[in-house]
Amino acid sequence: MSTFDPDALECLAAIVEEGGFERAAQRLSITQSAVSQRLRALEAQVGTVLIVRSRPLKPTSAGHLLLKHTKMLRLLRADLERDLKELAPSSLRGAREEERISIAINADSIATWALPALTELAQQGLPMEIITDDQDFTHEWLREGQVLGCVTTLKQALRGCKVVALGAMEYVAVATPQFAQERLGKPGGTVSVRHNPSAPMLTAHNFRDLPFVAFNRKDDMQSEFVSKAFELKRVTLNQLFVPSSEGQVRAVLAGWGASVVPRLLAQGLIDQGLLIDMVPTFTLPIQLYWHCWNLESEVLDALTAALKESATRALVV
Repeated sequence: MSTFDPDALECLAAIVEEGGFERAAQRLSITQSAVSQRLRALEAQVGTVLIVRSRPLKPTSAGHLLLKHTKMLRLLRADLERDLKELAPSSLRGAREEERISIAINADSIATWALPALTELAQQGLPMEIITDDQDFTHEWLREGQVLGCVTTLKQALRGCKVVALGAMEYVAVATPQFAQERLGKPGGTVSVRHNPSAPMLTAHNFRDLPFVAFNRKDDMQSEFVSKAFELKRVTLNQLFVPSSEGQVRAVLAGWGASVVPRLLAQGLIDQGLLIDMVPTFTLPIQLYWHCWNLESEVLDALTAALKESATRALVV
């Protein structure tokens, strides 16, 4: 098997990760011409095109394989540095930017339980990059070799990977008391923050009267919640899009509409009376799983242990 130039591999990764030759050159502190030369040399060695020169740039199938290989080399270097740190900590330099350890985590987990899990590793100097996506799509980053692990709703282990069950994130439908009264309350009536759980404010007959604040167009959480809460086969909602978990909550507080968000984000605001649980008899649990490459690695083991421990404290079994 051919031995590939590590600098050329990191050049390929930089082009894909930065989205272009110019930004790759800036990251690697070389000229754009040098970036092109390294890529051409690598393509000549492999015997095929590695980058589709489109907008945005995309790796070919062969490019994906070499990207995965590059991520594995980064992982090996990270493992080596952890071992060397114990033996001769003063001899280690800071990690280069191209040695970042990339993982994909859904936005709701980032906004609630995942960052505390990774804090100690970040403080130890592990050069992490967290890529965010919808929980139903984070595994695609792992499948394409662009990350070494992901938090996802996918239960089945991907090829060459191992999977760990994390627990369930609970979701609730919320709105402000004022918004609920304005859209759903009876004329002259009032909405109690501590309303009767047997009389949910959102029903199978009135949910179409409300705009729902969703994460993005991939996000089907709102329709899934309504569908399962009221046992409906097909649900069409009027949606607004705010690509941030915390942003969705802020939009609801500002009166944009209702939204289905993690209970971990909403419960404190519900307790304060700033939000109300619009379907107090129903909570939607979403099972989450951690997938990572099935390799012997202290870094992977540390990531897995940290995420599992934090999830055990925050999520529902």
